[in-house]
Amino acid sequence: MVPYTEHADSTDARRYNRISRRIGITDAALALVFLALLLFTDWTGDYRDFTWRLVGHNYLLALAVYVFFIVGSLKVLGFGLDWFSFRLEHRYHLSNQKAGSWLWDQAKGFLLSIALSVFFAELFYFMVRNLRQSWWIVAWISFNLISVFFAQIAPVVFFPLFYTFETLKNENLRERLMRLCERARTRVRGVYEWHLSEKSRKANAALMGLGNTRRIVVSDTLLAGYTDDEIEAVLAHELGHHVHRHIALSIMVQAIISFVGFWAIKIVIRWAEMDHHHWIGNYKQYDFANLPLVVLVTTIMSLVLLPFMNAFSRLNERQADRYAWKSIPSVGPFITAMDKLATQNLAEREPSRIVELLFHSHPPISRRIKAAEQWAEKNPASAAR
Repeated sequence: MVPYTEHADSTDARRYNRISRRIGITDAALALVFLALLLFTDWTGDYRDFTWRLVGHNYLLALAVYVFFIVGSLKVLGFGLDWFSFRLEHRYHLSNQKAGSWLWDQAKGFLLSIALSVFFAELFYFMVRNLRQSWWIVAWISFNLISVFFAQIAPVVFFPLFYTFETLKNENLRERLMRLCERARTRVRGVYEWHLSEKSRKANAALMGLGNTRRIVVSDTLLAGYTDDEIEAVLAHELGHHVHRHIALSIMVQAIISFVGFWAIKIVIRWAEMDHHHWIGNYKQYDFANLPLVVLVTTIMSLVLLPFMNAFSRLNERQADRYAWKSIPSVGPFITAMDKLATQNLAEREPSRIVELLFHSHPPISRRIKAAEQWAEKNPASAAR
């Protein structure tokens, strides 16, 4: 195996990732401030009354209008940051999407978020109104089952709304990737070319879906710039997640976290109902004016748990890497693929430790490559080209 020459992060890569993080932090801060203002000024109660009168005291319609207000307001607040992020991708030559196409995607994403938000809110408050003490347990079970269902249908319902997919035309590569799946004992519906170049210059590949919707997707940007060996190495990593049952494990972890989350929501909305200090309005549990409080609790929990979830994810990624090294004839293509992806996607090869802990769901590229080289040294047969 030809020794890998380590590359330092470019100035562009450092600056691009630093700005992207600031955009994400600012967006989260805006959402938190907005939700807090709704609660502590009781604007949420005022708007609840307005929607109630608007639809003739119809609870379901009033809730739908209220959710539209919340989601729409958050979208308006964050639109400037979304636009800046879009321009940032162009500034660093990571996107070739036209403004009109981007605006259309924004509109579709907004409508989808409205539909899903209304659905979940209606379901949530239906349970709160009708199940009394046990609503949070039933809601926890229901929301986890629905999340798994959405993960299953995402490749055939959600992703095609934004991207074009077609069966991979390269028969040799398709058969090679299918054989790799067979060795991993996973069934896939097929291998699809993902027309990512319509919007982005980044490259990616993934194993999407669950059960009978599981499929391999390889971006056309990956197909254009990587060898078949390198593409096989990238997919072998994705299959490592299946072999180590990371999807099932992630579902279990999310179920545990969401259990605590629903319990916390139950406690908080009961507190709001009995709040005698009037820090926020007095809302009955079934009063959807407490929705900003529900979202605020879940958002804060998500932010607090983010470093721990990232650590869990990095552990899974390291296991998937080790599976990939064992599954391919040589680790050389894995190393060159990681190096190319870091360059093409402007990824940080050597982030600071605090940035890695707080923001990175994958180990740094430099460590992944060094680990592959060390594994190859201990397994000389795998280093042969």
